[in-house]
Amino acid sequence: MIRVKLPHHLRTLARVGSEVQVQVDGPVTQRAVLDALEAQYPMLAGTIRERGTGQRRSLVRFFACQQDLSHESPD
Repeated sequence: MIRVKLPHHLRTLARVGSEVQVQVDGPVTQRAVLDALEAQYPMLAGTIRERGTGQRRSLVRFFACQQDLSHESPD
């Protein structure tokens, strides 16, 4: 299980608390986590990534083990 902390506006949209858990099968990448998150919470589709291109929106940040991974490859 992967824990994901969401900002307030996305929590409100998804109607969840500050943290959700998603199951990622296979290698854990940013893309895999976002795929799992959007599958579990379809109302978030298009809010974190552009619908057409799949590109992460610039204001969304990724942190793991207290490191900012926002500029790393999504794969």
